[in-house]
Amino acid sequence: MTGRLFWLASYPKSGNTWFRAFVRNLNSESGTPASINDLSSGGIASSRAWMDDVLGFDTSELDREETARLRPAVYGFASEHTRAFNYHKIHDACHRVDGGQWLVNADATAGALYLIRNPLDVAISYAHHEACSIDAAIAKMADPEHRMAPDNGDRLKPQVEQRLLTWSGHVRSWVDNPDIPIHVIRYEDMKTDSHRVFTAAAGFLKLPVELERIDHALSQSAFEKLRAQEDETPFRERNPRSANFFRKGVAGDWQTTLSGAQIDRVVQAHGDVMKRFGYLDAAGSPKIM
Repeated sequence: MTGRLFWLASYPKSGNTWFRAFVRNLNSESGTPASINDLSSGGIASSRAWMDDVLGFDTSELDREETARLRPAVYGFASEHTRAFNYHKIHDACHRVDGGQWLVNADATAGALYLIRNPLDVAISYAHHEACSIDAAIAKMADPEHRMAPDNGDRLKPQVEQRLLTWSGHVRSWVDNPDIPIHVIRYEDMKTDSHRVFTAAAGFLKLPVELERIDHALSQSAFEKLRAQEDETPFRERNPRSANFFRKGVAGDWQTTLSGAQIDRVVQAHGDVMKRFGYLDAAGSPKIM
């Protein structure tokens, strides 16, 4: 593998921003936490400005299929023109575009860190982020045609359209990819076994793994500090329809928030993948974690 791009991949509201804050603080020598508005070593994979800059023309006139077909070439160019590893957030499912190439271009890819979170909790956080009802969020997570920043022709968006598939389809598209090295971490383990999980992830990403640096980065990226920053400074990644981006940052919120019917809908739609990653017990009931 000669690719120089690492993907920080997840379904929305699964810990991606928290992990990027950790990476930014891990690479910082500052005594203060990195700004929540300066978390990346490269643009989000869906950045239209990134595409326009590499391609040398305005992509606003392209349709969704034309745009998707060009994305692998953009990532290939970016990989070829950097010596350092770059780390890019991505919410797209890892699907193939016309011609059979992976959207993220396997040759340009050094690996993908996939962050997974219990979909029962994702539904709550995603509803908050999208400013919709929990029932609507559950429906979106079960819709194989669900997309972020959909290209519906109403206005130009700073991000190109992102195809998510269902929550289960999204997970499988990354973790079962045969051509890209994958390292999977669960949001719940990030909370309960932080040092081990973040150290292993840093090692996979070719980042520093020294004990003191890991501990410092974890401290500087604690949820309370991220939330405090947002209270003082608007977070650029917040959906304008949502009051804030950082909500609770807990695992298990579904136990007191979701109705029995809502829990059943999520389990019915995603039970196989939930069981595979330890979110259901042998009987198929949600685990208390």
